[in-house]
Amino acid sequence: MTAQDGARSRPDQGICPCVFDGTSCARLIVQPMLGTTLRTALSLPRLVRRRASVFVVDNSLRGLAYLGRLHPRARPHRHRVEVVRDVPYRRSGLPEHTLDIYRPIDRPGPLPVVLYVHGGGFRILSKDTHWLMGLAFARRGYLVFNINYRLAPRHRYPAGLQDCCAAYAWLCRSAEALGGDLGRLVLAGESAGANLVTALAVAASYRRPEPFAQRVFDTGVRPAAVLAACGMLQASDAERFARRRKLPDWVHTYLLHVSRTYLPPGEQGGLADPLLVLERAEPPERPLPPFFVPVGTRDPLLDDTRRLKAALDRLGTPCEARYYPGEIHAFHALVWRPAARRCWQDCYAFLDAHLGRG
Repeated sequence: MTAQDGARSRPDQGICPCVFDGTSCARLIVQPMLGTTLRTALSLPRLVRRRASVFVVDNSLRGLAYLGRLHPRARPHRHRVEVVRDVPYRRSGLPEHTLDIYRPIDRPGPLPVVLYVHGGGFRILSKDTHWLMGLAFARRGYLVFNINYRLAPRHRYPAGLQDCCAAYAWLCRSAEALGGDLGRLVLAGESAGANLVTALAVAASYRRPEPFAQRVFDTGVRPAAVLAACGMLQASDAERFARRRKLPDWVHTYLLHVSRTYLPPGEQGGLADPLLVLERAEPPERPLPPFFVPVGTRDPLLDDTRRLKAALDRLGTPCEARYYPGEIHAFHALVWRPAARRCWQDCYAFLDAHLGRG
């Protein structure tokens, strides 16, 4: 498979650089819209509010991504980035089994590689909503593979992770021909995507019983780094977040909904809970890669990042955990905010240190 097998982006299929340059259409349009819709949902009766909160969160996230792409400067060529869309990594014909390739123009290769896995509670969003991540890394000089995967509730665990493993194996076969350096492979994702890339790192380091995980291990390719931002690193027992501290009703409802729609009835453990695997502190067959794990202190998932840091410390695996005071879940996507910019700077500095790009 070559890049030419996908559809090249047209000049109007772009990415919003305004989020790097200051004033943002997201700041001017989406932020007020999100606040209004949440206030409306929270004014409803309790039972209706619980159902409405899931709908509001889902559609507000989609709206944020869509409106960002409408900005007049949202075009890849302005950043010297070429985008090749909808390249299949599995021969199913499904859009869920495609990826987009973001490639910096006029950069000498071979290039470090990012496999990006989007978040969205295992059940919403796509590579198309996460165009910003592809652009951010490509502008920095990375060859980025931004993937789709099957989503719950139609496709419960392990379908999404099976797809991520298939994309990993495809990348290991294809990246070098596309100008990538597999010796500098980065796995990156946020929220549910952080769960999935952590599971990929486990599969690359431990010989697991799951056939889809064995495919990753059998590639022989060890990731050079993992970026697991604000992760829900244990899909089971979503009640644990409310046991530690009181959460807003709509947040608690959403987290329970994520867990219940992703996991089949009775499913627990395994690679749906990569955090629990690492907390067992069993030595890996191959060294785990170093981790960068950023999270805001107002993120309801904060404890999972703290636990991951502790688990990796016990295993002797380098882990840089960054806690950003007062920031919410996935704040780093709100790149007009100073804390988000600091987070990206910290991320790049971590990669430069571990991939030898300094």
